[in-house]
Amino acid sequence: MHLANDTTGVVYYAPTVELYQSVVKFYTELLDLQFSEETTIDACKLHTSPNYAKNVSIAIYVDPSKAATVNQIESNRENLLSHAQKRDWRTLQSAVSFNVKDLTLILTKIKNSNADYQIRMGDDETEIYLLDPLGSIIGLCGILEGTTGFIKVKGVIDSVIQSKSDGRGRNIAVMTSGGDAPGMNANVRAIIRAAIVKGCKAFAIMEGYSGLVNGGENIKQMHWDDVRGWLAEGGTNIGTARCMEFKERWGRLKACKNLIDAGIDALIVCGGDGSLTGADLFRSEWPSLIKELLETNQINQSQFEKHRYLNIAGTVGSIDNDMSSTDATIGAYSSLARICQAIDYIDATANSHQRAFVVEVMGRHCGWLALMAGIATSADYIFIPEKPSSRSEWCDHMCEIVSDHRSRGKRKTIVIVAEGAIASDLTPITSDDVKNVLVERLGLDTRVTTLGHVQRGGPAVAYDRLLATLQGVAAVEAVLNGTPDVPSPMIGISENKIVNRPLVEAVKLTKSVASAIEAKDFEKAIALRDSEFKEYLRYLIAMNTADFKEPSLPVEKRKKFAIINVGAPAGGMNAATYAFTNYCLSRGHKPYSIHNGFVGLAKHESVRSIDWLDIENWCSLGGSEIGTNRKTPEESGISKIAYYFSKYKFDGLIIVGGFEALKSLEELERARANYPAFRIPMVLIPATISNNVPGTEYSLGSDTCLNSLVEYCDAVKQSAAATRNRCFVVECQGGNCGYIAAYAQLCTGAIAAYVPEEGMPLDQFDLDISTMKASFGVNRGAAKSGRLLIKSEKASKVLTTPVMAQILDEESEGLFDTRTAIPGHVQQGGIPSAIDRTRGTRYAIRAVEFLEQNGDVKSEDEIGEYLGGDSHTACILGVESSKVRFRPVRDIWENETEEGKRVRKYIFWDGVHDIADMLCGRVRV
Repeated sequence: MHLANDTTGVVYYAPTVELYQSVVKFYTELLDLQFSEETTIDACKLHTSPNYAKNVSIAIYVDPSKAATVNQIESNRENLLSHAQKRDWRTLQSAVSFNVKDLTLILTKIKNSNADYQIRMGDDETEIYLLDPLGSIIGLCGILEGTTGFIKVKGVIDSVIQSKSDGRGRNIAVMTSGGDAPGMNANVRAIIRAAIVKGCKAFAIMEGYSGLVNGGENIKQMHWDDVRGWLAEGGTNIGTARCMEFKERWGRLKACKNLIDAGIDALIVCGGDGSLTGADLFRSEWPSLIKELLETNQINQSQFEKHRYLNIAGTVGSIDNDMSSTDATIGAYSSLARICQAIDYIDATANSHQRAFVVEVMGRHCGWLALMAGIATSADYIFIPEKPSSRSEWCDHMCEIVSDHRSRGKRKTIVIVAEGAIASDLTPITSDDVKNVLVERLGLDTRVTTLGHVQRGGPAVAYDRLLATLQGVAAVEAVLNGTPDVPSPMIGISENKIVNRPLVEAVKLTKSVASAIEAKDFEKAIALRDSEFKEYLRYLIAMNTADFKEPSLPVEKRKKFAIINVGAPAGGMNAATYAFTNYCLSRGHKPYSIHNGFVGLAKHESVRSIDWLDIENWCSLGGSEIGTNRKTPEESGISKIAYYFSKYKFDGLIIVGGFEALKSLEELERARANYPAFRIPMVLIPATISNNVPGTEYSLGSDTCLNSLVEYCDAVKQSAAATRNRCFVVECQGGNCGYIAAYAQLCTGAIAAYVPEEGMPLDQFDLDISTMKASFGVNRGAAKSGRLLIKSEKASKVLTTPVMAQILDEESEGLFDTRTAIPGHVQQGGIPSAIDRTRGTRYAIRAVEFLEQNGDVKSEDEIGEYLGGDSHTACILGVESSKVRFRPVRDIWENETEEGKRVRKYIFWDGVHDIADMLCGRVRV
């Protein structure tokens, strides 16, 4: 990383006078730096000579208290030297780099000395990296005249991404193709900056495959600042276009020639299944294309050897979420958010006039948007391509459900139609068809709303920014790891884990769904969708027929289940209660809600049976409609709680909440020995904006919080950019867990995030201030020059947000001013995100199934004595890596919980924090 572009001064500390003298000699004699002031026995200041492009100062002091020890320095140097022939040193630690006007003179000095160095030669510039006596890496970048082929280039493996290089500087291009999707810009930004960090040159191919075929100015080299501010912008700033020429071999031959002319040897494509199919075909044909170019003398032998193979990776950008082998595509959840927002608005007018609304959403070959919107907005009926029926069947079924809902007092009707909805004979089902049936058969005042391209527009939600960024970094890794024998990868996600899948297999599976529908094999089409799709479809069908269809369980298996909210409110709590109630009713169980937490139960016997109509709109409501309280059972009166459990004869309990909910479940499980009423299956659904519950990597409410914070930061950053020379310090919630701060940094492009797990070391803060000063100095008056720092509320007891702002103002030397921005409890409130609504539904129904499966587990012997050791019936429902799991609370409490700080012992998101730092150019001390 070229720190000289962003830093005006560097400070080094030596542990001994001897090392200090060696460092001074290294910089003055070898690197031609000059003394700024008179040197002393333990301190000096140097500055760059006229041969350097920028004036940068270096201060060197003898200070054992701040310096690494001699042993640590030697150990670090030995480690770096041991990798000199196989790894780029920059992959092991950060480098301070300088642009030099004439590199030849310095190189001659280096070669005549005993200095340790690595050298990399590009087409335009040469980079030399030296190891100074303190173990610091110093980079020199410039033009080396008359030495082409003179120096061997070392291999490159990046420390963050851990990839293999083919032994030379790589040129990586990115392009977007197909329909635009929110998050594409975040994906391009991540690819460009990750490639630069890895020492590669980054290119953007403008206008998709059309730009690839036309070449010339359509293939543009990108630099670090070219993608500044792109995270908050919708669509794709490098353009996308249909290209019929690329479908022909002669078009692909032109594209091959254009890539070779630009020196590009790796290509990352962000698009849908058609775009990725074209990319994989291009790679498979590459050997024959380049051979034809050589035979027709369009390229020379040197170019042929240099570009013999093309590595390709794909990231999936599609609002339809129609790609197999991944849980989500870039843009899908942003589109879903637009749909949910629109239907929430429609709900109000529909309820006022007792109207029915038919809402048409996108999804030509995939019903994911319609299905998830149906779950998130509690729609009455949906039409999707994967589950068609004959006209008479869908008319009868829809009218039966809608009329039953109306007869129970529901004032409005929402029907969602995917644009690709079909009947079993493959004839389209249009919105007007549905409207006519509702009008003619039920006499409903019905309106049609077609959302259209509103679904594509606007900035990406936090999840899509996160997904696009992590996939972009993984894609750079994939192309640098690629070999001719390894299939082109598609970068996907499974639950919370970024995964690589063979691109050609994913595309084949995706196309087989459409083929199955065309062949009227609808069962196969459903089977080819991922398990989550089928799971949600089953849940929607069960909930939409609750309370008026015959329950699916026999009478003897029907139970009494209760739900309670504990802790601070979080988005998705009401969606979980809604799903819990409807699924219980569909199964024949009796659902109860315990209001105002365990305190409400102990003091007021606040137990209510839940009626179907009472929870009609709860999916879209924030907070907790049944009330929540932070007090645990022991604090509320555990004997009274046991009494009421016995009185109502609960057969199972679902607790929805954060760390207090975890503590509550632990107390109830521990109290089983004394209170038989607690010898029932119990499960915790984590729900807290802090996402600090051990045993899971995702908590309901954290996505809603992140979206609120990202929208807030976007507005603040816009203000800072308009002022040109302003920095905002944004304080976020999260308690002792830095999850929200770290993810917000990644999603907003903030300069740094200070989290409780790391604290706020003064030397790191000082380095961040220096970077800010230099950055404002270089970009003063430029557009998009506003800066953000994000601080978790408990990152430091001393360096509070106002104190940070005062220090920044004092140290800025007039280059920028600083303001604070504290969103506070805004992060808890608001309408839940689509993710929290749908996951709240999924987790609640999974929890009910857990209660059903464990309801008959024996916990007592023949004389009523508690058997103990029954911890597997008191569990936490959690997401870990790519799995949804139930784990005993006893195991998690004893092995993974740090009770005093109310956090997990192990941090799962530190890799995200590292990537966020990498992509904003932050350097760690």
